[in-house]
Amino acid sequence: MARITFIQAIFEGLIEEMERDPSTFVLGLDVTRGTFGRAAGFFERFGPERILDMPLSEAGFVGAAVGAAMAGTRPICEVQFASFFYCAFDQLCNQAAKLRYMSGGQARLPITFRTRCGAVGGAAAQHSETVYPQLLSVPGLKLAVPSGPADAKGLLKSAIRDDNPVIYFEHKRLYRSIKEDLPEADFLVPIGPAEVRLEGRDLSIITYGGTLHQALDAARIVEKEDGLKVEVLDLRTLLPLDRDAIIATARKTGKVLIAHEDRLTGGIGGEVAAIIAEHAFEYLDGPIRRVAALDAHTAFSPPLEEYILPNTNKIVEAVRELAAY
Repeated sequence: MARITFIQAIFEGLIEEMERDPSTFVLGLDVTRGTFGRAAGFFERFGPERILDMPLSEAGFVGAAVGAAMAGTRPICEVQFASFFYCAFDQLCNQAAKLRYMSGGQARLPITFRTRCGAVGGAAAQHSETVYPQLLSVPGLKLAVPSGPADAKGLLKSAIRDDNPVIYFEHKRLYRSIKEDLPEADFLVPIGPAEVRLEGRDLSIITYGGTLHQALDAARIVEKEDGLKVEVLDLRTLLPLDRDAIIATARKTGKVLIAHEDRLTGGIGGEVAAIIAEHAFEYLDGPIRRVAALDAHTAFSPPLEEYILPNTNKIVEAVRELAAY
């Protein structure tokens, strides 16, 4: 077992898959040197034919990845920040997501889009978005949101092997703040199933990505101070969404809080709440609650950023209010 960080796990998975499959290659901005650091010797190991710096045009290189995938390769396309997908929505949503369907399965689109998301330390509005909500209603895409090193590596390897476009979101706050022991052997984390990170009986928190660790901290606080046993469900992927796991935890505890960093309006919390209302309403002992970012752009000012975003204290407060029903 090796104890490594989130970013180290990503590059381990990337290197293993590129060594396993010579049809894989990386393209994007500054990928030869790495915007947030990279594995030592990464460029030297694979060379300029498989690690390609692209011009400053997301529309251009996302479109190039679509064409390369249809031609038989497995591109790993790095979009530096999730907000930059706005520059390539046609290539992503109108081409990559639709061409396999429109060709009757004749065209494969095995593309992994790596992107960084989430707010950390005053990155401001154009570098702090999650962009999950804008993509949730697009058939043909898969959205993976790992919350720790094991999932970071296992989900990335599964994404690269998938024959469909997968958007792989990396929360910047997790890169060096989370460490886990990872097995030495090759392993995959399947795209789709959620994972219960903490067993509980009194209330459920449904979350994912960077917010998972805030939820786990909140669960520990209310257990110590209030005697509440909170269950924490990590969705891990948003498309496909593990409806069975959502319904199961709602039926188990009868009270559900959904916590996510994307904005309240249009966020995944609304879809999760609808699933529970349709399939587990009779099991509920209180209203479905949500803790999410405010419907505002993420501020550059650290105090305003803290005010806008969800955090452990806000989740603790919501848990206590819901538990009182």
